[in-house]
Amino acid sequence: MKIQLSEHFTYAKLFRFVLPSIVMMIFTSIYGVVDGIFVSNYVGSTSFAAVNLIMPFIMAMGAIGFMLGTGGSAIVAKTMGEGKAQRANEYFSMLIYVNAVAGIVLSVIGVIWIRPIAKLLGANEALLEDAVLYGRILLFGNTAFMLQNSFQTFFAVAEKPQIGLIVTVAAGVTNMLMDYLLIAVFQLGIVGAASATVLSCFVGGIVPIFYFVRKNSSRLRLVRTKFYGRELLKSCTNGSSEMMSNLSMSFVNMLYNLQLMKAAGENGVAAYGVIMYVNFVFIAIFLGYSIGSAPIVGFHYGAGNREELKNLFRKSVVVVLAGGVCMTGFAEILSLPLTKIFVGYDRELLEMTRRGFCLFSLSFLFSGFNIFSSAFFTALNNGAVSAGISFLRTLLFQIVALIVLPILFGLDGIWTAIVAAEFLAMIVAVGLLIKERTVYHYI
Repeated sequence: MKIQLSEHFTYAKLFRFVLPSIVMMIFTSIYGVVDGIFVSNYVGSTSFAAVNLIMPFIMAMGAIGFMLGTGGSAIVAKTMGEGKAQRANEYFSMLIYVNAVAGIVLSVIGVIWIRPIAKLLGANEALLEDAVLYGRILLFGNTAFMLQNSFQTFFAVAEKPQIGLIVTVAAGVTNMLMDYLLIAVFQLGIVGAASATVLSCFVGGIVPIFYFVRKNSSRLRLVRTKFYGRELLKSCTNGSSEMMSNLSMSFVNMLYNLQLMKAAGENGVAAYGVIMYVNFVFIAIFLGYSIGSAPIVGFHYGAGNREELKNLFRKSVVVVLAGGVCMTGFAEILSLPLTKIFVGYDRELLEMTRRGFCLFSLSFLFSGFNIFSSAFFTALNNGAVSAGISFLRTLLFQIVALIVLPILFGLDGIWTAIVAAEFLAMIVAVGLLIKERTVYHYI
């Protein structure tokens, strides 16, 4: 049975609505993990380190897709809640068109500047050529990647999260199959890994266009529109927290790599790459829940339904806190078998990676609450508070922790920097939620 945004949400109904978004984000993370597994096992740890060295820059280039998707979906959902269906479609269409143009421009800039950027990120002679080659191929799929990031949230607003899941699964299967064929069978190495990812991005970013451009049964459709500068600016400010998260994560990943190159060399960068691949799968659960629940929050905020806002907030806090405890436990138990998949061929690298992941995964106790809090304020169209939480948890607190903790605890200080950052951010998030409760009446 179709669940509408306007309904009252029990735990069961909320779980059913957000489940496709959660599975969608998990699947997106898993096919990124498959890339890492194939490169590490079939191409080697040096190429694996090169991929992880340039990846933060590629992710930063695609951050606008997250910004326009999350920030724009909040505006579109609020407009739908106000009963303005046609205007909601015009906003949606404008945001998708702007996203496509921005993707093309950024891709051209990235291809031109990627070599000096790779050097800036610390690529030595052994890593430089692989990093540049991998990055340039991926940038050809950057526009599709940005569109895919936007459509992931808009499918939930359109009350069609299941279709978003199907598209994501199709993209993931494409990536996995092509990884196997191009890397394992045809032995194309880095070129094969990058090409497989680009092909999957085209499935995830272009197929939804064909769905939304035709007459469909969802709440959204791509239509002729005009340029709404105010709404575009509002989408950017609303989604600035998500873009901040992605840009900050990319920058911080670069800092991690630089610190690890000094502390442990290429093995340190390779170990961090494994940790981040596995981390993406765990964090995907929190991101999926936030993406799936945000349109419901935005709709009821636009409709002025305070009681349902209270209901959604209360249930969501319970879900993300309980989820954080469960995921931390699973991460500690599964640390050895998960890291063995990537680097089981090197005992020293395996032990470094396993210990790093055990320490790193303690951050799950706090990160789910922080991710939800930021997304919740985005859905309420309060981009400033949302961005503030993201800025602190993904950039400021992590930079300080990455500088201070290694001095005190060496390599373990690098692995625990994110734990300290997420804990401090949770304190701030709780304070902001208490402060803003009288404005939005969710408590």
